[in-house]
Amino acid sequence: MNWITKIIKAGEKIKTAIHKRASKDDIAKSDWTSCCKGPILKKNLEQNLWVCPDCNKHHKIKPKQRFDIFFGKNNYEIFKTPIPSDDPLNWTDSKSYKDRLKSARNKTGLDCGMMVVSGSIDNIKITAVASDFEFLGASMAAAEGEAFLYGIQHAIENKTPFICFSSGGGMRMMESLISLSQMTRTTLAINELKKNNLPYLVCLTDPTAGGITASYAMLGDLHIAESDHALIAFAGKRVIEGTVKESLPEDFQKSSYVQKTGFVDLIVDRKNLKEKLSIILSILLNKNDAITTEENETSENSQPLTKVAS
Repeated sequence: MNWITKIIKAGEKIKTAIHKRASKDDIAKSDWTSCCKGPILKKNLEQNLWVCPDCNKHHKIKPKQRFDIFFGKNNYEIFKTPIPSDDPLNWTDSKSYKDRLKSARNKTGLDCGMMVVSGSIDNIKITAVASDFEFLGASMAAAEGEAFLYGIQHAIENKTPFICFSSGGGMRMMESLISLSQMTRTTLAINELKKNNLPYLVCLTDPTAGGITASYAMLGDLHIAESDHALIAFAGKRVIEGTVKESLPEDFQKSSYVQKTGFVDLIVDRKNLKEKLSIILSILLNKNDAITTEENETSENSQPLTKVAS
């Protein structure tokens, strides 16, 4: 082997090393992730509630991480929800549905894409549900429908408000009509909750789309978007542009735009969500003692002014 051949082979090795991309497992196991200014340590991002300090991007978080932030670390009860039989339609494409479910469960540690819990904030008992985007894109199927209904039933029996942290791309088509029927089932369950005069609040996280937006994510008494950049949509932007033959605004389907059109009531950053929801629930449940006290003090202070004015 002459020196020219050695140089060529060394160059090929360098080229291969440069162009080799990290696998998803490599990225998941790494101490680093990326955002607006490039690499950022995960531990630094975690200290800021998984929100970028520079661009305010709210990175996706798991249900357990969300509830640790919302209720306090491990300060809530996780429920074991019913799991219907897997793969009722024996679905197979490039991979069997059973294998996809097995991989999702191993990856997330969850039996389905939703986690239902019970906890308290400021002495207000709450039933809550959150979706895990890493579980098949947080898509909705029979098991997720059962989890949602379990949470609603628990809220009704225990007379608690119900908070839904929505996420996902829509219905899971590996279960076809069984999946689509969850839109109806969740809607009927929410109606029962409202008949019992219990608040149903929805926190729309990034992304919330498809049949999820078309059902339980848009039936809340109040809709709060987590950050002003959360994607909230039904169909994709390109699909809509192709249908209406028009160009859409750059921020179309971002929560800031959706708020302008009236589908979102509030935009609240993750760090302020617990405080804001506590205030809202205090008002809805007539537990606004602080507000009543403040009003009484204001009323009492105004009496001497009235006498002077008279």
